[in-house]
Amino acid sequence: MLRVFLFLCITINLFAQNFTVASYNVENLFDLKKQNTEYKEFIPFTKSKWNKKNFNIKLKNTIRVIKDINADIIAFQEIENKDLLVFLKKKLPQYKYHSFSKYPKSSVGIGFLSKIKIINNNTINVKFKRRTYRPIQETTFRIDNIDFKIFNNHWPSKRVAESYRIKYAKRLQDRLKKLPKDYDYILLGDFNSNYDEMQSFRYNKKLNNTDGITGINQVLNTSYNKRYVTYDDVLKIQKKVHFNLWLDVEGKERFSSKFRNQNNTPDNIIIPPALLDTKRISYIHRSFNVFKPKYLYKNKQVQRWKMKNRIHQGYGYSDHLPIYAEFSTNKENRNLVKKLELNKTEINKISHLYSKTKLIEPIILKNIIVIYKNRTSAIIKQKNDKAIYIYKNAKDLKLGYSYNIKVNQIKNYNDLQEIEDFEIIQKNAKYENYKDLYINNKTNILNPKYQNEIITNLRGIIKNRKLYFNGKVIYIYSKNKELLPKNNQNILIKTGHISVYRGNMQIQIHKKSDYKVEY
Repeated sequence: MLRVFLFLCITINLFAQNFTVASYNVENLFDLKKQNTEYKEFIPFTKSKWNKKNFNIKLKNTIRVIKDINADIIAFQEIENKDLLVFLKKKLPQYKYHSFSKYPKSSVGIGFLSKIKIINNNTINVKFKRRTYRPIQETTFRIDNIDFKIFNNHWPSKRVAESYRIKYAKRLQDRLKKLPKDYDYILLGDFNSNYDEMQSFRYNKKLNNTDGITGINQVLNTSYNKRYVTYDDVLKIQKKVHFNLWLDVEGKERFSSKFRNQNNTPDNIIIPPALLDTKRISYIHRSFNVFKPKYLYKNKQVQRWKMKNRIHQGYGYSDHLPIYAEFSTNKENRNLVKKLELNKTEINKISHLYSKTKLIEPIILKNIIVIYKNRTSAIIKQKNDKAIYIYKNAKDLKLGYSYNIKVNQIKNYNDLQEIEDFEIIQKNAKYENYKDLYINNKTNILNPKYQNEIITNLRGIIKNRKLYFNGKVIYIYSKNKELLPKNNQNILIKTGHISVYRGNMQIQIHKKSDYKVEY
């Protein structure tokens, strides 16, 4: 009897497996057959030089990415037609299965190549009277006798307002509501929406025609009560919510494309609680990542397919980087939603706040020192640990004093970590040498790990709202533009708040005394 049991256990483990799912917007992969739906620059054999040579280069480059990422399932956006996907599949014999969806009048479609069996492919229609975009692709896969779905998305770009993407989100959510509660599925693709869209589009009058409501956050419910759904609460919320895997990586790594040198996350992988409940298929904790070898991402630039004056230059890849995540049917790998076993000392450090998206329970910080103060805001720091910014309600904190505080809530504002709500528990003694906690001008302040620190004794020259210093350059920012130093002024930064905005490091000026004009 024991032998039978051991045999069954070994057999089950043999069949249980891990698999990788990726998403890649290949940026306009067109063939050389004229079909009258191409973008103008992809009409074959015209002045744009979309010819056999450039097609072969683009195809070869796309195949290189697919081979190197080596996902078991890879979803594509911006492939012209099914024939081209099948042609791609023939070049990649490791992929036995494919599926594709497109509207006849659309320029590009969406599809899958898969090593895992595809058993069904459906289309969720999202149509508009005056515009043609893409459908949502619903493909069903089977692994270890478990069926699961992946919904491949390519929502309208930000040339149109958020109401267009809201429509996509509602159609998708309506379909998801019809699935069994514990059904395993993945939402992925180019949503043309940042994971923090409700924050990043808020003040954009062109985009925000929905009173602050976004498709990705409020309709798909990757946020709940104006905060992002996290590991700590995803299984506790009764409402149908989703977890966006971008929250699984550090803020500085949250980008799959760049726009005006700012980090953007139009590509997303979003999962339901069913992939976190350890029952059938589970997402492997911290396996989400961006695929960015040097040939795709170099000198902080995405190596996109190069065009000049709408003429193909014959090199490059895509304006998007692929993203991927790992999943498992193996019970031993279902280690999701495990709370990190941190000792009390670690929890009571400011650095712990940087590992959180939001707080489910308050955290007590002892012996924090106020190293910077400006009216209702402050920067606090612990000895031998990090600093953090308190954006408002810090009027009762005094510069140079030590406190014990209870942090009720934190916030990430465009990559800058902040304390949003706190209470003073105890005021301690004054720390006379608080300026010793500043960082000096030899520190590499372009490293995001120094965000919210105070830099001192840094000299440089101002050019176009940038500080040039020691052969480096950093943005200078102030909410009050009148506080900013003028062009070509040589300045000494006395107390500069090192901050970050969507991947770009900057020195934030809060008051005139933060710097001195030398000449």
